[in-house]
Amino acid sequence: MRRYLRCLVQSSPARRYISRSFTSSVVPREFPSAAGRLSGDVAVITGGGAGIGRETALLFASAGAKVVVADVNESAINEVVKRIRADGGSAVAVRTDVSKSAEVERLIQTGEREFGKVSVIFNNAGIMHADDDNAETTTEAIWDLTFAVNVKSVLFGCKFGIPALRRAGGGSIINTASFVALLGAATPQLAYTASKGAVLAMSRELAVIHARENIRVNALCPGPLRTKLLMDFLIPKRRSSGGWCTCRWAASVRRQRWRARVVPREQRVVVYYGRRLPR
Repeated sequence: MRRYLRCLVQSSPARRYISRSFTSSVVPREFPSAAGRLSGDVAVITGGGAGIGRETALLFASAGAKVVVADVNESAINEVVKRIRADGGSAVAVRTDVSKSAEVERLIQTGEREFGKVSVIFNNAGIMHADDDNAETTTEAIWDLTFAVNVKSVLFGCKFGIPALRRAGGGSIINTASFVALLGAATPQLAYTASKGAVLAMSRELAVIHARENIRVNALCPGPLRTKLLMDFLIPKRRSSGGWCTCRWAASVRRQRWRARVVPREQRVVVYYGRRLPR
């Protein structure tokens, strides 16, 4: 668990924060209130209809940010926005296919038009295709689709988002990679693993290029989260492989709670996976 938390985020400040706060013998049951910490920020979140994106949108809104929630599932993002508004927050839903340049450009423009600026971009949308396998069996079509959604979406989010952050005087870009970008995966998913390696590499270079402009770029490398995305991928794999290797845990792993944390002053999100350990 400690080793996992240390490699979660590839940024030195976040790494120091994790080492100081989350590698003790007991992980805190609850975080201090985040209310007001993101007041004045406008966050664009892709993949906001479910899983990490949904929970991050809710957290950011509770911390005072105005949120632009994007996903291909329009009903899901409408539900997220409805909940944010019911709790007194500000949010808009924008149906977006992040693999298409024009739609991502429109997404960023919507954030600026609705709320006056964009200061946080969470490039979180991604897929894990059931037919993604090893080098011998993964088709070119699955490879291209995975890269279109997982990698080009990050490129487009930065291509159109960085000028918006520049106009806002700076801000933060958070890209969702994966622990498989660092360690690989025993369950074959070569296109996904390669795509997340690309996201991590892009994030490192973008961080260096734009640091002088007060634009921070970080990549999250979360481990397995029991989301619909992961279950839809693992359960068919388990059936087809007779329960071989890491697919075995898909039907038996207990539901775990994950949380998103806004690090004070840095305005970064650290998404991590952990059990609700006793106090």
